[in-house]
Amino acid sequence: MGSHSSHTFPEQLPVPTTPAGRDGLAALLADPGRAVVALDFDGTIAPIVPDPDSARAHPEAVPVLGRLAPLLRAVVIVTGRPAGTAARYGGFAGAPGLQRLVVLGAYGAERWDAATDETRTPPPHPGVEAVRAELPGLLEKAGAPQGVRTEDKGRALAVHTRRAADPQGAFELLREPLAELAGRHGLAVEPGRLVLELRPPGMDKGMALSEFLRETGAASVLYGGDDLGDLAAYDAVDRLRGEGVPGVLLCSGSDEVTALAERADLVVDGPAGVVGLLGALADALGA
Repeated sequence: MGSHSSHTFPEQLPVPTTPAGRDGLAALLADPGRAVVALDFDGTIAPIVPDPDSARAHPEAVPVLGRLAPLLRAVVIVTGRPAGTAARYGGFAGAPGLQRLVVLGAYGAERWDAATDETRTPPPHPGVEAVRAELPGLLEKAGAPQGVRTEDKGRALAVHTRRAADPQGAFELLREPLAELAGRHGLAVEPGRLVLELRPPGMDKGMALSEFLRETGAASVLYGGDDLGDLAAYDAVDRLRGEGVPGVLLCSGSDEVTALAERADLVVDGPAGVVGLLGALADALGA
């Protein structure tokens, strides 16, 4: 492990609350050309909205990333959404400064590169097709209340309860029937903020992040997320720190997911806070 010496940070930057986080930030500032900034999409750089199809990156996200990305080894968006959808909703294609941005979608199963504007997608899991056919009938049978909606992510299906009269009650009601349906077809259920996602097992944000960091030869990493699906990426950063690769765990502060905030080195106030931090980082590195 790195030495937990006292670091001095530029005054515009918030300071991580943990020694490991301070070491991670110091390493990023000392050698940005070998640093990777990895971010979740929804709730981290895009505000959470009732309708997932109307999610868009925070208006300052692309300009700030455009200033920051050229100073780093890479910027990567790690999301459960299809890679092409996240790229489109993020407004990343053709944005100045983002030539080295990569989107790892479907938890890393898909990849979109800003340099080529191309998406690589493997064939879909056969279980997804079967679940897609059975899901409407199952929701009806389970007594899913009004406002529950299904989002088809291509390689996964997500059931959102945020718009139901009692969102948490609807979430609890559907948890077991959806787990049973997923299990029957070889899929896993990933719970999130008032959403249950049915997807192929085996790929998670931690694996996607670890592979990307190996591929890019990163010497340090900052990972920002806001939801339970991001815990796997937090675990990956923890493992890397154990192997001597410094890292920072950033939480896009939501009081909805305390499990993440409790493990983070740095908690900021939602997507606006994340964008503010990225801007401060760009200023510090560009100075």
